Amino acid sequence: MHRLKQDFINKPSLLELDFESLPIPDHRQRYRRQQLAGWLYVHGANSFEEMSNLPQSWRQRLAERYIISPFLRFERFVSQDKSVRYLFSLHDGQQTEAVYIPYRNRKTVCISSMVGCPAGCAFCATGALGFGRNLSRAEILAQIPTVARAEGIAPKEIRNVVLMGMGEALLNYEQALSAIRTMIDPRGLDMSPRRITLSTVGLPEKIKCLASEGLPLVLAVSLHAPNEETRRKIIPTAHAHSIGDIMAALRNWQEASGRRITIEYTMLSGVNDATWQAEMLVQRLRDLRVHINLIPFNNWTGAGFSSSGKEQIKSFEQVLLRAGLSVSIRFSRGRDAGAACGQLALTQSEQSPAANRHIKYGLRNVKD
Repeated sequence: MHRLKQDFINKPSLLELDFESLPIPDHRQRYRRQQLAGWLYVHGANSFEEMSNLPQSWRQRLAERYIISPFLRFERFVSQDKSVRYLFSLHDGQQTEAVYIPYRNRKTVCISSMVGCPAGCAFCATGALGFGRNLSRAEILAQIPTVARAEGIAPKEIRNVVLMGMGEALLNYEQALSAIRTMIDPRGLDMSPRRITLSTVGLPEKIKCLASEGLPLVLAVSLHAPNEETRRKIIPTAHAHSIGDIMAALRNWQEASGRRITIEYTMLSGVNDATWQAEMLVQRLRDLRVHINLIPFNNWTGAGFSSSGKEQIKSFEQVLLRAGLSVSIRFSRGRDAGAACGQLALTQSEQSPAANRHIKYGLRNVKD
């Protein structure tokens, strides 16, 4: 294990490289770059030995200079609803998480951009951890093929990605955008940008930068309150940016992208669920094309909050619907495995006996 860890420290991951930077044996064999990319993103190869159509001598040289996965190991926590929480161990001893969410007609992975999160949302278990560090491009990107391989599917079977795991992706802008560009590259994971959701707590200048990128992503904004006083109580870092500034940045984003914006709103009993707050939310969003997700709070140890009741959530929803807004109540999956929205907290064991399977994998033990 010590030698393996030294390899991680001394060698870069191939996933750190964009397509044009992938190594080839010599300049006359550019087709080898596409072959190598195919092994990384089509087959999700976990070792150079698997790359059977590459010359043995080149595979050996690649192994001497690079690693593939940036993860030392990972663990799987399987929920009764078949969603799976992944806990990844990084070379420096830190950890991050992702969640695999299979639906009947699609497969989604919720990925992280950081270890922990600096936003510090009071109702979020990840925020309670504080900020560890940014993830590299490879650490962000590798979550997708690693999850796919462990689930026994090809990476390209995962068609929906949400950057809603640990961290504020817009504060790790360059690495997150670099990973996204490989997700949508036809020579990479070949995803539609319209199936990639980037979540943010609301950083106006970064949202404006993102608008200039020309990427028709889905932008999800964690608003959680329509009035400044409440928002600053539950999101301590919110004092840096007013709701008005966030709304102005969202108008800029919508003008540039033409895309509908998703508003995330966690329902907290007695905090942000009053009728007057629903009415104020309508006013805040009146000149934007949005879809609002009302999210019942997912409890975690020491949270200090409780979810709004069903009747209160329905009453809040009705105010929004009567104003002509698009709304849904989003019940999170994976709660029994600590995988639901706001629950990611690097837990080493199941949150309840209902989590029916916990499996640990080393680098070479991923399911074939």
